[in-house]
Amino acid sequence: METAYIPSPSHGVLHLGPIPLRGYAFCIIIGVFVAVWLGNKRWIARGGRAGTVADIAVWAVPFGLVGGRLYHVITDYELYFSEGRDWVDAFKVWQGGLGIWGAIALGALGAWIGCRRRGIPLPAWADALAPGIVFAQAIGRWGNWFNQELYGRATDVPWALHITSATDGRVPGYYHPTFLYESLWCVGVGFLVIWADRRFTLGHGRAFALYVAAYCVGRGWIEYMRVDDAHHVLGLRLNDWTAMVVFVLAVAYIVVSARLRPGREEIVEPDASGEDEGEGGTEASVGLGKKTDEKADKATDEKADKASDGKPAGKTDGASAGKDGASAGKKADKADGKADDRTGAPGGGEADGGKPVTSDAGKSAPESENAADGPEDADGAVRNEAESANKG
Repeated sequence: METAYIPSPSHGVLHLGPIPLRGYAFCIIIGVFVAVWLGNKRWIARGGRAGTVADIAVWAVPFGLVGGRLYHVITDYELYFSEGRDWVDAFKVWQGGLGIWGAIALGALGAWIGCRRRGIPLPAWADALAPGIVFAQAIGRWGNWFNQELYGRATDVPWALHITSATDGRVPGYYHPTFLYESLWCVGVGFLVIWADRRFTLGHGRAFALYVAAYCVGRGWIEYMRVDDAHHVLGLRLNDWTAMVVFVLAVAYIVVSARLRPGREEIVEPDASGEDEGEGGTEASVGLGKKTDEKADKATDEKADKASDGKPAGKTDGASAGKDGASAGKKADKADGKADDRTGAPGGGEADGGKPVTSDAGKSAPESENAADGPEDADGAVRNEAESANKG
């Protein structure tokens, strides 16, 4: 009687017409998108700009793929360069075979190039991306399930993986699903890094180093369970030794970095603060710009008025008003002359005690308006004077 088990897919490739859709490749691509998405959210939370993580990932991902493939081909060279093997298979990444150690190492080089071009510190970028990277590894491990590879020793546990393929030396049976163990371990490491980063305010690359150290612990015991061919050194698989060395280096970095550079970076992307200030001051700058434009338009209009006839606008109006006052004054003089002829009073236009009534043509506009009323006042004074003369 068969116990419960995890079934393996009958094949890891679906064909959309002539285009092969490989499960392994889909897992890698989905993992990259998850890493960039989460890394972008964490980068913005640290004060960075949206899109920076993706821009640098354009450098890191290709370098990481090349590094992962190189590590796999170098450490398992007999699969591609031994007798009866085709070396062209070394370029068939879709068939599986990416070493995480090479992927992280060469991917870090690509990230360093991208960070240098953007003028931001690599450790800060790595801290933001660390949980996303390990979640991407958790997703990528399911690509091994599609390829029926990297399983552990034979077992009868209820969650055993049922291997059905007999190619490349596989023996059908029930084995420990080491791909699932590593996937779950990576999920736990991702949440550990997120928690520790919030709890202890990790910075200067220490969150990334914590991810590396914690992953190495899990990779050590999971690697020990695997039964696929691998090089052994002193009775241990090569990846076990690699995990131990990298673990020691990661822990040493955490200790030394905490002493030399405690705390977290206050500014991870200098351009981001200036951009925020610019956005915050947009409304004020627009309002100030409008006032400045209004002042400039007013000054332009005044210059234009001064340019016409070579005189200021006020003087021009005063001159026209003065001309009107002069004509009104002439009419008043004529009226005085007619009144003098009637009454026999001496000319000169005197009224109200002999005070002369005058009209200045050169006065300002208000005075010119008073001068325009001169004919009526003069006629009234003449009539009064004439009546008093007749009575006398």
